[in-house]
Amino acid sequence: MAQVLGLGITHYPMLAGADTYMANLLKSTLKDPDIPADRKEFSNWPGLAQREWGDDEGTSAAAAHRAQLLAGLTRCREALDEFRPDLVVVWGDDQYENFREEVIPSFCVLAYDDTDVEAFAVLEKLKVPNAWGLPMDTSFRMRGMPDFAKQLTADVITSGVDIAYSYEQRKGIHFPHAFANTQIFLDYDHVGKEFPYPIVPIAVNCYGEHVIARRGGMARFAEINAGERLDPPGPSPARCFELGRAVGRSVRASDKRVALVASSSWSHAFLNDKDWHLRPDSESDRRLYDALVAGDHDTWLKVTTRDIVDAGQHEMLNWFCLLGAMSELGMELEWSDFVQTEILNSNKVFAVYR
Repeated sequence: MAQVLGLGITHYPMLAGADTYMANLLKSTLKDPDIPADRKEFSNWPGLAQREWGDDEGTSAAAAHRAQLLAGLTRCREALDEFRPDLVVVWGDDQYENFREEVIPSFCVLAYDDTDVEAFAVLEKLKVPNAWGLPMDTSFRMRGMPDFAKQLTADVITSGVDIAYSYEQRKGIHFPHAFANTQIFLDYDHVGKEFPYPIVPIAVNCYGEHVIARRGGMARFAEINAGERLDPPGPSPARCFELGRAVGRSVRASDKRVALVASSSWSHAFLNDKDWHLRPDSESDRRLYDALVAGDHDTWLKVTTRDIVDAGQHEMLNWFCLLGAMSELGMELEWSDFVQTEILNSNKVFAVYR
């Protein structure tokens, strides 16, 4: 019978960049002319936002934020090494990267063989230097386990949850950063070198109605107010929970040591329309975090797609998958941490389940 470890981490792109650039998303948002001036006024910001912005536009706060994130990632990597998995299954989102207008699957197992991955493709797009001072064309190998991925796909479909699968990466694009950054951040001190564990990614359409409408990213309020042509919704939180349960059953029937990982930050400022893209929805995040700590899955299962979108919690669908698996396997939360920020786009949560 399989043995399982559960982890929750972040793949926050700006963690791979230098501290002086970490608040760039907020700086860009503040240039949006359709955000009311009083909302941009520093004196009207919450106390935490004012302290983080300080007199250096967030650079000092970025260094402190990095330290907190690295402490959480180190705790998760130590748990991973202690567990010694045969492979790592990662739920992550695809932000208009591998999947675009041609097809948007709700779920897709990337049953890839070993793949060469550009480490800093997203940073290059954002024109941000990397935190390690490495050449921007640095790449690394992500080891795959396609036979396991195919069996996992078959088991999930047979159990009643439809899921797509892919054997090859779409040509001419960078590898989805949710998965690339998962390997980079779990191996933070050895970027560009070989990670010891194969990875099987499961892409979740977290961005739903915004995946093509906003191209998986930021939108100006002029575009929003003009009437977006929204896409169909992504999978519901309850369906993601059920997918997690199906994956848990498949893993349990295997003979592998498997780490199951949810990779995402929680609410994102640039998706939180009601707060003018200036800050994450910490109240909604805290409510679900308190339920997570209490092992209260019922509260999570009451969350609707509308709740997720309204809070800018799109990427948290990956965590619904993880909690579904943890529920199915009867695993308990051993440790967690909530890292809050007002100016660095998203709150982050780390978790270890055994």
